[in-house]
Order: sequence, then structure tokens, then C-alpha cells
Amino acid sequence: MAIEAISAEYSPPGDDVAIRQSAQSEDAEFQEVLSQTFVDSGKIDLDAIFEAAGQQYNLSTSLLKAVAKVESDFRPNVTSSAGAMGVMQLMPGTAKYLGVTDAYDPEQNIMGGAKYLRELLDRFGDVRLALAGYNSGPNNVTKYDGVPPFCENYVSKVLEYMGEGDITAGMVTYGGPPEAAKKPGSSFSFGEAFSQMLLIKIIEMQMNSSKDDKNKVY
Repeated sequence: MAIEAISAEYSPPGDDVAIRQSAQSEDAEFQEVLSQTFVDSGKIDLDAIFEAAGQQYNLSTSLLKAVAKVESDFRPNVTSSAGAMGVMQLMPGTAKYLGVTDAYDPEQNIMGGAKYLRELLDRFGDVRLALAGYNSGPNNVTKYDGVPPFCENYVSKVLEYMGEGDITAGMVTYGGPPEAAKKPGSSFSFGEAFSQMLLIKIIEMQMNSSKDDKNKVY
């Protein structure tokens, strides 16, 4: 289950420099969050990362872990058929928008997923709608004026896991991105890069449209 932002009708902005500067600003802000180490004897403590992410973005760890359980079953190196990556299954454009430089790194991935979920909660003010937006893109939530029918099973699974109480994510070993992600042939083409640039701007515009209820905890 990937985070898929659906592109609405959108006119490409004329100032590519502004887009790059915006992305760089997001990256710098996000990197400041990554100030802790969660490695113990070569193993990465996912539970500690979820706890830190929950504190950073004012979210319950049970919600974050439930999303990760459904998305990847806590596997850091998994890639979906749609290209979603890591524990929280971040799409390339979403990861770039969030400031995530290595979507397979558990800390960056979980922190990035938490940041995105916080923005969706601030926008929609409802956990079910935020989860639907995480799964299928916020545009679909707006389009259907609620949880899209194809997201109902996903939302139900996350809430079911959340209702079971705290889930243990455990310890994992991370040795860098999967080999497929390192191959020169797997890099984006110009067209793909341009599409990702537009996607970043679209998500940024969507998230800036509504940022109420920032102190709400779910």
C-alpha cells in the first residue's frame, strides 16, 4: 500500500529555482529532526524511532506503528510494485517533498512518514480521512468527500491494529538501500524527474492550504 499523490489539473510553475529552494528548505528542516542515534550493536531499534517520531510530530506511537504494520510489516528494504519504499512506504516524490534523502533508512523513513501523517491530520482533522489520504493521496479524499471506497479496507486494517494496543516493531539491520536502488540504470529519466518536481509542488500547495488543529493528538 503506497502513498500515492494523485496529480490534479495543474499548470507547471515558471520558476523552477523557487521549487528547488523550497525542496532544499524542507530538506534542511527535516535533517534537523534526525539528531538521535537508534543503533545498538549494529541493530536499529525501530520502537525507539517510532517513539521519537510520535513525540516530534505529536502523534501516538500506536497509530504510527499500525500504519507501518499494514504498509510494510516493519521491513526497511521493501519496495512496492508502485515504487513505494521502506517501513512507511514513501513514494519517491513524497519522500523528496518531506526532505527524506534515503527512504530506506529506517529513521528517515519513519520520521518522514510521521511528518506526512501529521500534515494530513492537520488538513483533514480526522484520523480516518488522514489514513485514506496517506494510502491514496489527499486529492482522492477531497474528490470523494470522505474515505474513498478503495481505501476502506486499508483504513479498517490500520484502525484494527491500532485498537490492539502497542505493537512491537523490533530491531532491524540496515546496510544501505537495496541494490536495485543503487544501480545507475534505475535513476529517473528527465520526464520522471520533471513529474516528481511537479508532484512536490502539488503536495506542498495542498499541505499549505489547511494547517489547523496542530495540537490535536490521535
